[in-house]
Amino acid sequence: MPFRATIFDLDGTLLDTLDDIANTANSVLAGRGFPTHPNADYRTFIGEGVVKLMLRALPNTHQDEATVQACVGDYVQEYERTWNALTRPYPGVPEMLDALVVRGLKLAVLSNKPDRFTQRCVDELLAKWAFDVVLGASDQFPRKPDPASAIETAKRLGVPPAECLYVGDSGVDMRTARAAHMCAVGALWGFRGREELLNDGAQFLIKKPSAALDLLNRVSYCS
Repeated sequence: MPFRATIFDLDGTLLDTLDDIANTANSVLAGRGFPTHPNADYRTFIGEGVVKLMLRALPNTHQDEATVQACVGDYVQEYERTWNALTRPYPGVPEMLDALVVRGLKLAVLSNKPDRFTQRCVDELLAKWAFDVVLGASDQFPRKPDPASAIETAKRLGVPPAECLYVGDSGVDMRTARAAHMCAVGALWGFRGREELLNDGAQFLIKKPSAALDLLNRVSYCS
């Protein structure tokens, strides 16, 4: 059966959120007297939720639960104000989404970003496209790479997992896709690199958003 839906990760896949996330986290660290990091370092911090983000950003000597939770609280408050200062869709993403809609595929977003921020990002920066499902991190499902949220997304789409492309930029995304029995497509324009994506199970790699359409034209299923 041909693919009938495309499920996208958000940060590093549809939206370039790196600088807003990094600037917010660095503001939290500086406010509590901790060292900050170059924004590029956050490419390896992002992808498994806010708690893991702050845990990775904090010094090894200050990763106790109380400190991490306090920083998470600060981060959420700060990000509420700054999330859209620099965040934009990656070049080529709007055209890719237009083409997928014309092709008749259902669209979904599945992110480890807290659900309320995931919804806001989609509502305000991707409002042109009618995503059938938008699901961020919440207490309802374990975070990726647990496949439960991906399986639920396919269920809400009304499409079998095997007929879903799952496009993401990290190993977490690739492991999620494979565990959910979806086609794992690694986005090379995002935060991580080719080696991580392949090591974690990417079945295809695409260098730019338009290549998703080329993939659909030549591949109808994943083995």
